[in-house]
Amino acid sequence: MTDICMFPIPDCVTFPGTVFPLHVFEPRYRQMIQHCLDNDALVAICHTEKLVSLGKPNDNLKAALRSNQATYKPYPVFSAGRCELLETTDDGRLYLNVHIEQRFKAIAEKQTLPFMVFECEPFEDRVLDDEEQQLAEQLHEKILKRLQALAQNEPALQEAMPIELWATKTPMEFSFELFGVLSFGAETQQQILEMDCVTERLAYALEMLNQASE
Repeated sequence: MTDICMFPIPDCVTFPGTVFPLHVFEPRYRQMIQHCLDNDALVAICHTEKLVSLGKPNDNLKAALRSNQATYKPYPVFSAGRCELLETTDDGRLYLNVHIEQRFKAIAEKQTLPFMVFECEPFEDRVLDDEEQQLAEQLHEKILKRLQALAQNEPALQEAMPIELWATKTPMEFSFELFGVLSFGAETQQQILEMDCVTERLAYALEMLNQASE
């Protein structure tokens, strides 16, 4: 089991192998991030199931720095990683990158205040047999070709997803990192995150890309 600090953000789903930029200003989350930095602890950036409580309205940044905002219940499956601090401002705000490493599933809440900590276990893909592994490689290749075709008319996509680089990824890596660049909406992204099979994720991605090009 692993203890993970929770940073729930509505409509935000993260995937292993991606980097999530974060601006932290709430007192509880500044404290949480400092805890993670001091203890090399993992932080989860995760989508939310529902609003638990509203925060106090703030008219300006100075007021926001002194009070916590809304509280949310996170989805039980999420991705987490370690923090890289980039800057601490004079008023105490933190700018950092969270290097998302792995998926986890929450088992039990260990701490609620001042920030949430959950006891978690890794959320792993099931092992593929030889036929499924071959299918995953075929899907990887088909998606690359589809992306290459789409990128001809989308320079921004070509810059974000250089085909030469993505071709070096394993099907597993690709099936996660792909969704760090392409988004199909938070609820769909959460469903994808909870898929426990690389071929299922890649098949879904190919279907969505084919629909987008029609």
